[in-house]
Amino acid sequence: MAASDFSQVGEMRENRRFVRVRPTGLVSRSGKIIINPKMPTIDCGIIDLSAGGACLELDTSAAVPKRFVLLHGGTKKNCSLVWQRGRRLGVTF
Repeated sequence: MAASDFSQVGEMRENRRFVRVRPTGLVSRSGKIIINPKMPTIDCGIIDLSAGGACLELDTSAAVPKRFVLLHGGTKKNCSLVWQRGRRLGVTF
């Protein structure tokens, strides 16, 4: 691994298509996962967002399907599950 792959604090830089940002200020840090309109929603926290996806943290260890709708700040986004580690999951829009 080349020295240029590490930042000044020793973390590996990630090549991403979109810049991720943490919700701050008046942006809501919470969301709801809608699996089926007839089923109850699953509450989640928004860890970070980008134009192409998000990192979410579930309040409970609920089963999440590969495709669902994320309700965040009055906006619904169709999501695809990319990865899941414990209660955290990464999605693309």
